[in-house]
Amino acid sequence: MDTPASIAPAAIDARYACARRVAREAAERGMAYYRQRDSLSVSHKGDDRQDVVSIADKELELFIRAELARQFPEDGFVGEEGGSADLHARCIWVIDPIDGTACFVNGLHNWCVSIGLMVDGQPLLGAIADPNHDELFHGCAGRGAFVNQTPLRVHGARHVREGLLGVGTTHRPGKEHFLPFISRLLDEGGMFLRNGSGALMTAYVAAGRLIGYYETHLKSWDCLAGMVLVREAGGRCNDFLRGDGLLGGNPYLVACPGVYEQVAAMIGPSLDGD
Repeated sequence: MDTPASIAPAAIDARYACARRVAREAAERGMAYYRQRDSLSVSHKGDDRQDVVSIADKELELFIRAELARQFPEDGFVGEEGGSADLHARCIWVIDPIDGTACFVNGLHNWCVSIGLMVDGQPLLGAIADPNHDELFHGCAGRGAFVNQTPLRVHGARHVREGLLGVGTTHRPGKEHFLPFISRLLDEGGMFLRNGSGALMTAYVAAGRLIGYYETHLKSWDCLAGMVLVREAGGRCNDFLRGDGLLGGNPYLVACPGVYEQVAAMIGPSLDGD
């Protein structure tokens, strides 16, 4: 992925450093809420009883937005809880304050803070903080991807039977493609994992822990930060941002090069919206 030529390196440096710092600080704040999760106020989004939001999500997003806006007041935002603002800006932050809220409120460790940045419509950098395992996944276009200070590289698998594939689905349209895909994966000798956090599973693809990750429909705040990591680690991603992908989401696939085409064929035309 090319870095936008007209964005000064110093401006990128400042945003990259800020994303890492704010992701870590937000994750630490999240842990304080996590330890007292039994007393948190939790609500549901619309009629979907599985799509939950806690007071922690809302307060962490306010913290993240305030920190980023203080340093970069000209930038725009897309957040899971606070909606979008200033989408005409060249630099747009894409934020999920707690990705994996259902895991968070149920005492499972599969949640994280995800902060990504788009410049001129392209993902440029990302930071994903997992406080339960003291891991900060981060990367910037042209500069590589890392977990803490360790460089990331995608898995070397050439066939789905050579590793674990992350998968996921929701109650949104597209779920009808999920079980046929799982059947094809199992027929090929593959095996799958679902941990409840799209950002973490994307980071695990970049780290070579998963050979790929497929979701029937995902939102940008769940994956934009991780897309940068996967590409910088040598992986591939579908054209997720096509159409209304930034605000409305799309089917999603990231994978190591050796299995990407095999998995895409198992998914079929629905991956590209056909």
